[in-house]
Amino acid sequence: MKCPYCDYEESKVIDSRPTDEHEAIRRRRECLSCNKRFTTYEKVESIPLMVIKKDGSRQMFDRVKLLNGIMRACEKRPVPTTEMEHITNEIEIAAQNLLEREIQSDQIGEMVMDKLKDIDEVAYVRFASVYRQFKDINTFVEEVNKLLKR
Repeated sequence: MKCPYCDYEESKVIDSRPTDEHEAIRRRRECLSCNKRFTTYEKVESIPLMVIKKDGSRQMFDRVKLLNGIMRACEKRPVPTTEMEHITNEIEIAAQNLLEREIQSDQIGEMVMDKLKDIDEVAYVRFASVYRQFKDINTFVEEVNKLLKR
């Protein structure tokens, strides 16, 4: 690891610990030349994930877009932001763990609905109405009835 102060290429690790999210390792290092300390982060390199849209086009997986969709569904509902971020993280990890480079947008939508159904039924219906493109009030009522039977 090159020292950011003197560009010397040798350093020693003084301390290692996981980050708060456990997504990376934080390492405290000391340069063997100038003795200054600096921090580095080590993270697993992820495989780029492509989302196959309903029209057949492909886009890079965008966790911000996913989180925004969940936030819209949960708007003015008693769902904490941390819970929405947690759902987004779980779905992103699940998609990465499929070990495929491509995932259908339908699969992501179903994962979101499964999570929202357990957290907030109104948010679930809001998301489902957009995701499943409800055409009329009858489709909407059918979905609500499914929830009530559950």
